[in-house]
Amino acid sequence: MTKTWIFLVLMSFVLLAAAPPLPAQAEERVIYMQAMEPKGGVTIDKEPFPGNTLPAGGGYVIKPPDAKGRWEVSTYIFNPSQIIVRKGDRVTLKIIGINGDKHTGYIEQLHPEKFTVKRGLITTVSFTADKAGRFRLGCDEHKPSMEGEIIVLEQ
Repeated sequence: MTKTWIFLVLMSFVLLAAAPPLPAQAEERVIYMQAMEPKGGVTIDKEPFPGNTLPAGGGYVIKPPDAKGRWEVSTYIFNPSQIIVRKGDRVTLKIIGINGDKHTGYIEQLHPEKFTVKRGLITTVSFTADKAGRFRLGCDEHKPSMEGEIIVLEQ
């Protein structure tokens, strides 16, 4: 090998390392989600009823002890509650309603129309992630807990 050839090979590596990365290609993203209600319950002989007030809005529910002393607490959530995509991606959410008769959903700035998720049905919401940032995904009936975010990364 000549010194010139070695120099050219080394310079090629230097130039490649300094080159800006190629922009990522926009993707078609399909994300499967659930609108659900985790809940738990116990009897007062095992755990006393807390007797506190939870935030208003329908997202948190606490049922006082019944005739048998059983009490329950539940909340409504989107699962997953955080979605990460790249700017330019075409995003399709397929949301199945598991609990709650309906969820009037919204995605701030990315999807202008509200959508409705119903128990036992899959609601499809599609949009292009055309701006970078954090965008709220929420449900009008179950605030403040049924909220998530869509994070759109720059290319």
